[in-house]
Amino acid sequence: MSRIDDLRFRVATTFQRRVLNPVLRRVPLQTLLETTGRVSGLPRRTPVGGRRVGDSFWLVSEFGDRSQYVRNIRADPRVRVRLGGRWHEGSAHLLPDDDPKARLRDLPMMNSSAVRAIGTNLLTVRVDLGDGEARP
Repeated sequence: MSRIDDLRFRVATTFQRRVLNPVLRRVPLQTLLETTGRVSGLPRRTPVGGRRVGDSFWLVSEFGDRSQYVRNIRADPRVRVRLGGRWHEGSAHLLPDDDPKARLRDLPMMNSSAVRAIGTNLLTVRVDLGDGEARP
């Protein structure tokens, strides 16, 4: 990773962790991805942008393997996704062979534009949603 990409990663993730995510996690209809912390074992909730297509939820990680939620998925693919204020259990799959730039064209424009602008190592993630809703 180049020095510029590393700086972009550090600035973006610091802003997301300290400013953006704490606010967005409280917005009732914001889509959240809940993973299990690979070290702590505690639930970790991350605001994400993506789209539900049938029984799957699609998103693109702007920092690929450097994203903490991607590292958590590698350790334990069982996740929950809050869509429209309701939680759904699912199993996450990292798709390095998928074309994330093409995938972004099918996802909500606002989030996709931000991911394209700050992303340095895009990675597609598909969550296969289970039947019914998960516990709150």
